[in-house]
Amino acid sequence: MLLTPHQREKLDPNNDQEFYTFPRFVTHVDQGFIDQLTNLYRERLQPQTSVLDLMSSWVSHLPDDLQFDHVEGHGMNQEELAKNPRLDHYFVQNLNDNPKFPLEDNHFDAVLIAVSVQYLQYPEAIFSEIHRILKPGGMVIVSFSNRMFYQKAISAWRDGTDAMRIQLVKNYFRSISGFSKPEVIMNVSNLPSFLQMLGMMGADPFYAVISLKSSQ
Repeated sequence: MLLTPHQREKLDPNNDQEFYTFPRFVTHVDQGFIDQLTNLYRERLQPQTSVLDLMSSWVSHLPDDLQFDHVEGHGMNQEELAKNPRLDHYFVQNLNDNPKFPLEDNHFDAVLIAVSVQYLQYPEAIFSEIHRILKPGGMVIVSFSNRMFYQKAISAWRDGTDAMRIQLVKNYFRSISGFSKPEVIMNVSNLPSFLQMLGMMGADPFYAVISLKSSQ
């Protein structure tokens, strides 16, 4: 089993839909993280392709100079998604209640999950769906930092170190047959720990785990 029942638990057991009733028009990581993510998208995504921005909000962090055939959005708050200028279409769905995407097989060239993977209680079901809707050779980019809505992150994420979280995402890919060996990209602040103890926080650490759907 990928996760134990305890590892899937959240401190706030109420339905996630209630938590996301009101829009949050803020960013949940610092500008340095956002710039790194946008640059990664610029380097790895191809123009005139079809992209699914999974667990999105009012901003997708896609490069302004990169145009796509279609960007599909998914999230938990309709007002946030409606304000996102990069989305051509979107749907609202609680993936912890219903992991099945209303999307066609072998349809997308890339799937993006930005600073949200920590909230998935059944990641193996979601990554199976991601594999299903990706075209052969399609790419998945999962990015995250050390920030979260603590009460909504699953125990396996909440209680782990950053290194353990990287391994967790790698295991999500490995739990599904047909994904390539996960590639890890990271950029962590070099601010000495004693300065952090004095309240001088460094930049948000940047982590991304990337994998491809087998072309076979």
